[in-house]
Amino acid sequence: MKIEQQKPINRNMVLLGLIIGMFFSAMEQTVVGTAMPTIIGELNGFSIFAWVTTAYLITSTTIIPIVGKLSDLYGRRSLYLIGTIIFVIGSGLCATAASMEQLIFYRGLQGLGGGMIMPLSQTIIGDIFTAEQRAKWQGVFGAIFGLSSVIGPFIGGFLVDTISWHWIFLINVPFGILSAILIFVGMKNELVRPKDEVHIDYLGIITLIPAIVLLLLGLTFGGDKFEWVSMESGLIFGSSIVLMIVFGFVEKRAKEPVLDLSLFKNRVFATTNALGFLLGLGMFGAIMFVPMFMQGILGVTPTQAGSTMTPMMISLILASIIGGRLLLKLPYRTVLTVGMIITAVGFYLMSTMGVDSKELTAYAYMIVMGLGMGLVMPTLMIAIQNEFPKSKLGAVTSASTFFRSIGGTIGITVLNVVMNHSLETKMNDVVSEQSNPMLQGIFQKLAGKTDALFSLLIHPDLLKLPGSIKNTVIHSIQTAWSNSFTTVFLTGLIFIGAGILVALSVGGGRISRQRPEQSAPADKSMVVEKPAVE
Repeated sequence: MKIEQQKPINRNMVLLGLIIGMFFSAMEQTVVGTAMPTIIGELNGFSIFAWVTTAYLITSTTIIPIVGKLSDLYGRRSLYLIGTIIFVIGSGLCATAASMEQLIFYRGLQGLGGGMIMPLSQTIIGDIFTAEQRAKWQGVFGAIFGLSSVIGPFIGGFLVDTISWHWIFLINVPFGILSAILIFVGMKNELVRPKDEVHIDYLGIITLIPAIVLLLLGLTFGGDKFEWVSMESGLIFGSSIVLMIVFGFVEKRAKEPVLDLSLFKNRVFATTNALGFLLGLGMFGAIMFVPMFMQGILGVTPTQAGSTMTPMMISLILASIIGGRLLLKLPYRTVLTVGMIITAVGFYLMSTMGVDSKELTAYAYMIVMGLGMGLVMPTLMIAIQNEFPKSKLGAVTSASTFFRSIGGTIGITVLNVVMNHSLETKMNDVVSEQSNPMLQGIFQKLAGKTDALFSLLIHPDLLKLPGSIKNTVIHSIQTAWSNSFTTVFLTGLIFIGAGILVALSVGGGRISRQRPEQSAPADKSMVVEKPAVE
């Protein structure tokens, strides 16, 4: 069929809208942590404050694969606008919250919008640029994501200190509206072509959503609200597994599946998603302990600990831009493997940190990690988008984001369990090695209380003991905590090492260079098949 020629989309306007939308939706994941002590002080609800982050995480992760498929059917513009509107409304409502329960509910709504904006931004980039151009712009967008993570805590602290915590949410409203306007106008010439018939995979949606929600709830509260080996744990994880199995059967028979399982037959799709999962598993789970190490072991201030990630994010930004350029000359496998090896070196170096380490040493090691991750993250997206036609970009792009997000969630849980178990083991070793009955009694009381151990590291004056005994106790706790930190990074290194093997199996694919006359998507309207009314 001959496609009707339309006026070109306004690429510059679309890019600006995407940059604004991605920046603020990504920043929202880090800005809240800075304001949380103030929010708890005003709204109370300390016992449930973790849900402020959990609610956003669950809704944003769950919606990712669904919105990707829907955008393939109905177009990127309409889905992006809906996501932005939901995000703006959720942000405005968060600023009006009068209780912690209200804030949690509104954060869930905000996460729903944020989870639509992030993958659709990457998908639209894939739509409006050729394969070569994507390498440049995906690197830039990876840098934007990293930059938002760096300055989010600083913006949050500034707004809380100078105005009020409500503004960490209200700031999203004008910029969200601006992003929506730019996309609405810039993509008005997106060509939507009617399709004779469409079948929405409703059964797939209603089995996927509870499966993911139950998995995330189980991972979030396992070992806290209930034991890992318990009836509650069995019911939650068992139900999630059953629903995932049902989802798999449903997808095999669906005419328009939410997650087309046949895509895994593509080598690049399967390996890059596996690599993204492993990277998320090791990266997010391990680096969350770094600020704690800096504050508890090296004795830096809370503000300094909060900015620990800055060197890593700066190197990640630079590597993302460089990696995009390297992809024009090298195969995906080369860039991914080098990036994972550098990341592995960074993980090993971090595992060597101890009670006598210096702050600059930690910053240097974090820079190494950032360089490795910066090469890998945009390459995963570029490789997967270059393998499929535009009609499937929404689904495959969202899948890539989804697997990395799920990997990060599982990684945080798994390595938190590793940390707690290791710390308990190390403290029991301290008890058994202690010959002084008084010190042995003190250590026995502290051995299983990980929260109390970290509190004593931050506030050693809480320990009312004579000077020499107090110093011995604190030093023993520091050593045990530092050794457990090493165990966490060595565990993460296993995941990263497995990622190196996966990277080597990606194959010899690379960006295919296109002649100018072949780069029509950059000059014409995007074409999306829109279904007629069922």
